[in-house]
Amino acid sequence: MKALLCEHHGPAEELAIRDLPEPIPAPGEVVVAVTAAALNFFDTLIIQNRYQTKPALPFSPSAECAGTIAAIGEGVTGWQVGERVAAWLGHGAAREKVAVSAEALIRVPEKLSDAQAAGLFVTYGTAMHGLIQRAGLKAGETLAILGASGGAGLAAVEIGALLGAHVIACASSADKLALAREHGAQEEIDYGTNDIRVALKRVTAGRGVDVLYDTVGGDLAEPALRSMTWEGRYLVVGFAGGTIPKIPLNLLLLKGCDLRGVFWGEFVTREPAAHRRNMERLLDWAAAGHIRAHVHAAIPVERWTEAYALIGNRQAKGKVVLTF
Repeated sequence: MKALLCEHHGPAEELAIRDLPEPIPAPGEVVVAVTAAALNFFDTLIIQNRYQTKPALPFSPSAECAGTIAAIGEGVTGWQVGERVAAWLGHGAAREKVAVSAEALIRVPEKLSDAQAAGLFVTYGTAMHGLIQRAGLKAGETLAILGASGGAGLAAVEIGALLGAHVIACASSADKLALAREHGAQEEIDYGTNDIRVALKRVTAGRGVDVLYDTVGGDLAEPALRSMTWEGRYLVVGFAGGTIPKIPLNLLLLKGCDLRGVFWGEFVTREPAAHRRNMERLLDWAAAGHIRAHVHAAIPVERWTEAYALIGNRQAKGKVVLTF
């Protein structure tokens, strides 16, 4: 079978496609014939050994995939060969076939394509965990999202709107903001042309933001934190801006607000029952058509450098998916 491999740490251009033996499912596993493997921002980091997860070399990137069940291991019940499924692996999904634990599978609703389903776990799972478990977001609260047009940001826009929040999309261009509005945002801030702190104060009538979902970090973090309301919750999700900000802790004291980390992968490991409840709720929304799971581009795996460039250059509006 064909697999995209990271054989040594470095840029995406140094990945390689190799032929590997097809996997055989161990007890409790199934083999998925992969049709789509989604990429996330951390995929640009993990291949450079700059991410907290550090797989042994060689490994395949991509943490999540969709396809059909090709083989079933001993002891697995409730699944059939040929069923459409999606799975979260952590890494290793960018290959034609992959063995995964049956407990990691979810059935794909008919209304979702494989490309859409492949991207459900990380971005939507993170948004669900961040907004529900970490922020305790309530209907009627104000939610601002930095990087609102990327895969992680769009998921938070949709989930926030479904939870009844007043959603403020913050992004770097008018076309990105238009996409966020299509997905449920009620207010827009272009931080490419506006001071983010001044703009957040304006759109909240001076009150400040209840929950801020930050996928960007960098220079936007401190002025955004200064825009929090009393007892607001600032969610640290990622650093697509490229730098990890250094936050003056006196701001937390003065604002009476919280700075909360959102580490979805660790949450899945530590609280599997809560994770499954989140995913079941998410799939109900997907089946009802409430979630659009926007795919920016579905790119053949042989052109992986194009896919990585879209994410690394922050051009992606929605998910980027490798196809097989």
